[in-house]
Amino acid sequence: MNLQNAVFVRSAADRTSFPADGIPQAAFAGRSNVGKSSVLNRVLNRKKMAYVGSTPGKTVHVNYFLIDNRFYLVDLPGYGYAQVSKQERQRWARLMEDYFSSDQLTLGVLIVDARHKPTAQDQEMAAFFAASGKPWVVVANKLDKLKAREVEPNLALIRQTLSLGEDVTLIPFSALKGTGRDQLVSAILNTVGSEP
Repeated sequence: MNLQNAVFVRSAADRTSFPADGIPQAAFAGRSNVGKSSVLNRVLNRKKMAYVGSTPGKTVHVNYFLIDNRFYLVDLPGYGYAQVSKQERQRWARLMEDYFSSDQLTLGVLIVDARHKPTAQDQEMAAFFAASGKPWVVVANKLDKLKAREVEPNLALIRQTLSLGEDVTLIPFSALKGTGRDQLVSAILNTVGSEP
């Protein structure tokens, strides 16, 4: 499968715009400043496929990228960024709820910051993925900003805070250096790429 054969398909502002074509979907979620677009770009080995902004909170719709005509990578709106209105945050929340209730998810990818304890909103998103009943993984991004001795304790704290079961893989990741890319790509292809 050619991951670089990625095409932006649409940006959905509400559930009526979600594709209803039955193609498997791997959905990426994370806080606005966690580097979600950078992780997506690293997975695809494309520099500018997903928009990387100088300020967080640029993904306000559900963005669909069709990969090799086989599955979608779905970029969900970032959450937790304070400098947007309460009304806008509520709109994002409704959009996320609509996405999860649409039952289109095949694999969930939750991106958290390897340097910090997951926030309450990270925990809420983890609960969304867990409740979906679909496979999901957690990506601990910004690994390159940790000292070697900090890695294991931080990963343990993430696993504990998000109440991750043994069935949920936690992937140490650096969008900058590419650490963890192969493991994440394997998780995606083993779940989404294997569907007909």
